[in-house]
Formats: sequence, C-alpha cells, structure tokens
Amino acid sequence: MAISSINYSSSILGAQIRNINQQLTDLSTQLSTGKLSQNYAGMGTNEGFAIAGRAQLSNIAGYTDTITNVNVSINLANTALQSLTKIRSTVQTGSASTAQDLNVNGQTIAQNTAAAQFGSMVGVLNTQTGSRYLFSGTAVNTQSVADAGDIINGTTTQAGFKAVMAERQAADLGASGMGRLVQTQPTASSVQVSEDVAGSPFGLKIKAVSSTLTGATVTGPSGSPVSFSVDLNGVNPNNGDKLSIQFTLPDGTTEQIDLTASSATPTPLGSFAIDASTPVNPNNTAANLNTALNTAIQKLANTSLVAASAIVAGDNFFNTASSAIGTPVNNQTAPAAPVTGATALSGASPSDSISPGFVAGDTITVNGTTLTFVASGATGNQLNVTDSIQTLLSKVDAITGTSKPSTVHGGSITINTDDAASLNITTSNTGALSALGFSSTPVTATQPPLRVGSSPASSATTLVNGSANTVKWYLGNDGPGSARSTAMARVDDAVTVQYGAQANEDAIRRQLQAIAVFGTFSTSPTGQYSGGQVSALSLRTTQALTQQPGQQRIEDIQTDIAMAQNTMKDASTRQTQAKAQLQTIIDQAESASPDQVASEILALQNALQASYQVTSNLAQLSLVKFL
Repeated sequence: MAISSINYSSSILGAQIRNINQQLTDLSTQLSTGKLSQNYAGMGTNEGFAIAGRAQLSNIAGYTDTITNVNVSINLANTALQSLTKIRSTVQTGSASTAQDLNVNGQTIAQNTAAAQFGSMVGVLNTQTGSRYLFSGTAVNTQSVADAGDIINGTTTQAGFKAVMAERQAADLGASGMGRLVQTQPTASSVQVSEDVAGSPFGLKIKAVSSTLTGATVTGPSGSPVSFSVDLNGVNPNNGDKLSIQFTLPDGTTEQIDLTASSATPTPLGSFAIDASTPVNPNNTAANLNTALNTAIQKLANTSLVAASAIVAGDNFFNTASSAIGTPVNNQTAPAAPVTGATALSGASPSDSISPGFVAGDTITVNGTTLTFVASGATGNQLNVTDSIQTLLSKVDAITGTSKPSTVHGGSITINTDDAASLNITTSNTGALSALGFSSTPVTATQPPLRVGSSPASSATTLVNGSANTVKWYLGNDGPGSARSTAMARVDDAVTVQYGAQANEDAIRRQLQAIAVFGTFSTSPTGQYSGGQVSALSLRTTQALTQQPGQQRIEDIQTDIAMAQNTMKDASTRQTQAKAQLQTIIDQAESASPDQVASEILALQNALQASYQVTSNLAQLSLVKFL
C-alpha cells in the first residue's frame, strides 16, 4: 500500500504556530507603539468610548479657539471703554473749573481740551480687532463712527453738528434776542409777557408767576400762546416787594427771575426803581418794572437759554430716540391755562382737562397694543376717563419701551420713542386725540437728527427730520435689541456668551454728545454775555458727565463683558478637567501596558518554543519509528 506524506504546514499544529507568530508580531507592535492596535477593529469593545471621547476633545479644541478669539475682542473693548472713562474724567474736571478766560476763538482752555478729547473718543470708538469694528454691533465690517471732522463741521453736502447748533440757537433766541418772548405794556400801569407761538419747541416757556407787589394784580400764566401780565393799578409797591417769574428752558431746566421794588439810589442789581417824583406817579414805576424785566429776560435768554439751546442741539443731533409733539387744548374758561401732566383726559368745563375728552369704550392703539378707556377701576391696559395725561403717557411708554420718558413741557406733549419707524398711534376718538394736540392719525415720530423746520430759524416753529441733509454720526448697526446680543459665541455645549457693543449705547452717546457740545460751542471773546454763556454751559456739561441714578454707565458695559469673560473662564476650567478625564478614557481603551505585553510575549515565546520542539520531533518521524 502507499503512505501519503504528512503536510505539517496545513496541520492544526502548523496553524497554531502561525497564530502564535502573528500574536508575537502584534504584541511587538504594541510594545513599540504603546497602542493596542493600528486599526479600530483591533481595539476591542471599549473603542466606542474612545471614539466618542475624541469627538468631545475636538469640540473642546474648537471652544478653546473661540474663547481665545473672544477674549482678544473683550480685552480690546475693555481697554477702549477704560479710555472713555478717562476722557470723561478729563473733560468733567475741566468743565467744573472756574477759569472762564476766553481765547481769540471764544473758547476756554477746558473747551479746547474737550475738542481734542472728542477726536480721541471717536478714534477709540473706531477700534478694530482684525477687520472687525468692536462698536458697530452686527455691522462688524462698517466703521462705527463717522470721522470727527465730518461730525462737527459736516461735508460738502451734509451739515455737521456746528451748523445744527447754530440753527437751534437762532431758533431759541428769536430775532429780538428775547428767547421767543414778546413783551408789551398794554396800559401805562401794566406789563405783559407772552410766548410768541403756541406749542413751539423753541425759546423760554413761562412756567409760573408770583408777586408780593402791594396793590398789583397778576394774571396768568394762561392762554394760548401762554402769557402773564402784571398791573400796578396806579399803586406804588413797597420797598422790598418782589415779582418772581419762573421759566422752563429747552433742556427742561428751570430758571427764575426775581425783581425787587427798591427806593435805593442807584437801583441795586435785580431791582426796579419805585417812582419818587413829586407827585408820585406809579406809572413811572410800571415803566421801570418793564425796563428791568426786559433787561432780566435779555440776560436770561443770552446766557442760560443759549447754553440750554446748545445742550438740546446736541440731543437733536446725537440722540437716536425720536418723538411726536402735540399741543393740547385745555377745557378751562378763557384765559385758559396750559396743560400739565396732571390735566385730566376728560371733564366738564371749566376744569383742568382736555376738550373734547375721552369716554368709556374709547380706545387708543399704540404699536398694535390697545388701551381701553373705562369709567373707573382701570387695570392692565385700561385707563380711567378721569386719569391724567401723565398716566396716559406712562402707559404709552410702557408699550413703546422708550429709554427717554415722554413729557408734558411748556403746554406741549412730547411722546418719545427709541424706534421712530415703529411708532404708530391711532384711536377710536379722533376728537379727543386732536385735543391732545395730535390732529392727524396715525401719530408717528419725527426721525432724528432733528433740524429747525424753516428759514429764517429765528421765526421757525417746528423741528423736522434732517437725515437727508445732516451727517449721520453713528454708522454701525442701530436695530432694536440689546447691544450685547449683536456678538454671540458658543463656548461650551450648552453655554453662549454675548459681548457685543455699539457706539450709540446710551452711556457712550451721552458722553460723546456732552463733549461735542462743550468742545464745539464758541462765543464772542468780548461779548456782554459771553462769560455767562460759557459758565452756564460748563455747569450743564459737568452735570451731563455726572452719572445719574437709572442711567446706563460705561462701567455697566464693562461689567457686562466682564461677566461674559468670567463665563468663558469657568467654561475653560471645566473643559480642562474634562480633557484630562477624556484622555484617560481613550488611553485606557487604546493603550497597551508594557508590562502586560512583555509578559504575554514571554508566554508566547515559550509556547512557540514548545511547538517548534514538537514540530521538530514530528519532522524526524519515519515509518519504522512510527511502527
């Protein structure tokens, strides 16, 4: 018979030897690389955790890059904001100083400093990180603020702030330099002062009059336009008797003129002479009162009013809030008193109410939200028909969300809004809305910047939208919503930070505006009232740069972005800890223990040696030995 040869390579023993050799090769690779395998298939059942861990590490690396970039932006923004606070301090210190010496340009040293600081502030607000403007909101590729020279002096086609301020001053002073007041002597024994036009936003507004003049009759302030009169009735006042008149200025401040009857010679400042002729003629005293009052009004108009006009011109130019203005009709018998915030929304004549008034069931719709009038017991979006104008304005402000409350000032209602395009007020009672001074519906806002409405400015009676022919100082994003939300970044799986900023934020805008006004205003170096103008403006500038309760501060912006930075710091700390844990999971799933591998190699080498020995013995096997 024939005996077939034994094929050791295809035998079970040969397969085991090849398997051992492969294991030795794999273990040698593990020993040299420290990894269990060079492919996922050889990693084992825990490789799923390792893959997930690597994905999380990749996310953390992305968050780390984001945090680094955002920190650069925040650090630059914080440096810029810190510069703004230093600028504010510098200008405020200068405006609060008593030195009012004017140079040949009609400015003080403090004003020259303010003009230079205005340019610095514009430069700070145009800070960039890379190609991104930090104070432009979402418009990161757009310069935040126009060039300082263009803002102040304008361009070939658009007026700058200097022109707007000059127009406003002319409109507030009027052609006679009396602050748009008209002074007459209706009779030889009387004096009368009247505002020139009812509802005009310009000039001095008569607020109140009081008198201790013996035998005199004071009438008003009342009527439309508002006026008051003083009649001595042929009686000389006593020495020390006083007439006091309060005026409201365009910036909302109040000034008072006090005139005291005096028999002293010469007549003291702030007094008027009591006639001492023989026989005594009280009409001469009335003439002296008329002259003294004219002088006092001229001084007030050419000092405090001029300063207040400059402040309001700054608001007209820089403030992006808008307004609608109406002149209500009072339901009192003639001569009617001007309305105030306390004037009721309905009431029978004579009463301090508008006419015609609102009735139960009437509605006013503000930006889509309806306010309903009820007889009494108003709640929520309801108004009592007997509520005041101020109550109505508060309801309107709550709906519009204005940052500048609406007001009743000088007999006029001003409805303010931060978003001119959205203001829309309608009513079911157009007669009552007309009585509030808004004769057409819907009521909409005049959009800033505001310019004097007609020429010559000295006789103008309105403010109009000047956007077509006036420099726009802020060029960045100016849509509704928080400035901080204009820049957002995800810094962790469930954490985002907001760190945007806009140059037109209230705190920044108010500072830029105040510094622009102070640094731009100039007067005659030798003018009679120049010192008083600069003194009144310096006081207002100091106040404007003093932080008031409820107003946004630059420090508030710094706090906001510091909170974002702290949030990122916390996220970074958590991520550092997570990285260490994830790396441990990956290492445990993929790394090979050198000691364990060496032990396994030794065991396999022993097994392989034994296999080779058996193979060798089998290879020497013959038929004789087999038998």
